[in-house]
Amino acid sequence: PSPYRVAMCVGKCSRIVGPCLLALGTLSVAANILLLFPGGTAKYLVEGHISKDAKVMAGVWGGGITVSTVVCTTSLLTCLWSRDKGTGQVAALPPCPLPASAQLENTHLGAAACFVLSGVGLTNGPLCFYNASEHGRGHGTLWGYPFLDASGQESEARAENYLYDRSAWSICLEPAGVVAWNAVFF
Repeated sequence: PSPYRVAMCVGKCSRIVGPCLLALGTLSVAANILLLFPGGTAKYLVEGHISKDAKVMAGVWGGGITVSTVVCTTSLLTCLWSRDKGTGQVAALPPCPLPASAQLENTHLGAAACFVLSGVGLTNGPLCFYNASEHGRGHGTLWGYPFLDASGQESEARAENYLYDRSAWSICLEPAGVVAWNAVFF
């Protein structure tokens, strides 16, 4: 196929995929920002009791900024390089200096980083105030990662207790509902 036909195809595709990726990037940013405010309150952010995985903000830079920037750049370049000004016809221009495939690689890297770091956040579990002595993990109440600190359990049992056994979620005393909050937004 001629390069002009390819450019036109990329233009049509970017008009469909672009807005979808922008919407998903926006949702990624919103979800990551909400992770910083467990229970919808700023109290824990101010006190520094936010999960280290949420502080990385992979949803903002990986899923949001990287994806949105690449989508906007690719859409703009596709539009500029595939249409003649004023006529709407395919122009006889040289190939685009920033091919869409190279731009999409950046999108994939940002999205992959967001995906992996969100998985790490789910695996580690939330930072919460919990009673360590009640669960045989020390003495008294403390801020920590109770599902990660469960060193006596195998990783499969720990994951099952944390992600699939909702009764285990009650180990976190504060912030209220932090386990569900993290599971939903990661």
